[in-house]
Amino acid sequence: MQRFPDAVYFDLLKTNMLERFRKRPALLRELLQDSLDNTLIIIDEIQQVPDLLNEVHWLISNKNLRFVLCGSSARKLKRSGDNTLGGRAVPCYLYPLVSGEIPDFNLERALTNGMLPRHYMVSNASHRLRAYIDVYLKEELQQEAIVRNLQGFSRFLEVAAISNGEIVNYQNVATDCGISANTVKEYFNILQDTLIGYMMPAYVKTLKRRVIQSPRFYFFDVGVANYLLGRSELKAGTIEYGHAFEHFVIQELRAYVGYHNQAHPLRQIKMSYWRTYSGIEVDVVLGDAEIALEIKSATEIQSKHLKGLQAFSEEYPSARLVVVSLDEFSRRIGPVENLYIYDFLNVLWDGKFM
Repeated sequence: MQRFPDAVYFDLLKTNMLERFRKRPALLRELLQDSLDNTLIIIDEIQQVPDLLNEVHWLISNKNLRFVLCGSSARKLKRSGDNTLGGRAVPCYLYPLVSGEIPDFNLERALTNGMLPRHYMVSNASHRLRAYIDVYLKEELQQEAIVRNLQGFSRFLEVAAISNGEIVNYQNVATDCGISANTVKEYFNILQDTLIGYMMPAYVKTLKRRVIQSPRFYFFDVGVANYLLGRSELKAGTIEYGHAFEHFVIQELRAYVGYHNQAHPLRQIKMSYWRTYSGIEVDVVLGDAEIALEIKSATEIQSKHLKGLQAFSEEYPSARLVVVSLDEFSRRIGPVENLYIYDFLNVLWDGKFM
């Protein structure tokens, strides 16, 4: 509302408004049919009343009105089978906060709390994270009848958190959860449809080495993964800290790539990872092997940290090689650029990295 102070705003989280529109979706047309051309209307949580999309369709076509339709469950709209406004709507995705949006950005707070606004802004977000997970499980998923076996799904979330940033193996997860591999696959689809998680594909265009082709799974926010894993206090130098650091950098990159691709539909950037069957890997590949990026929480980058990038360079000699780290001295180490995390974030959100 700060960005569009003159817009007409409907908040479907308000119970009285929600119930009126559920009973009579045509009420929206009655309220807006006398609006001026190009009037902007914002409807928040549109998935609560999918039938409103028919009214939106009519108002766009006949009254030349503009709409911003916000929601937290793409899955519910898909399942409803209602009007998807084909050809009249452009899908846009909002990500958690990014470092470039926060004055005096604090890396340690981001790694621990995550980047959801209400979580990042407090010193200890554990209670808010617990409420977020519990409410989402008990209210959103249960109300939508997505998951019948809620206890099994809760166990799946815990195992999925352990698998965060790892290559997906449905059978292994199924064994740990005591459910079928098909159910696990459906549960991962649920997390993607509800925007709780996403798959990063493997980069499979190879000349010499045999590479893994299965995707990696990530939760959409490092704070959510921390809560599910019971990571409340992260200490630099530990494996847990390294995992959170890697997740955070990938989260920032995913947001940058997502916003770039939404703004430039004809200049899409692909984001993937690369891993050979022998275990050599690169955390992120951008474009068609244009940039290979490793993420290291080390405070001093040495040659041992660069083996994956060196192997990638043998396969793709024209690739730009980058390591993002906690080493404060940004510099070139042979063909590899070391970027201190804060330097990396600055050039990324200044639009100077790619």
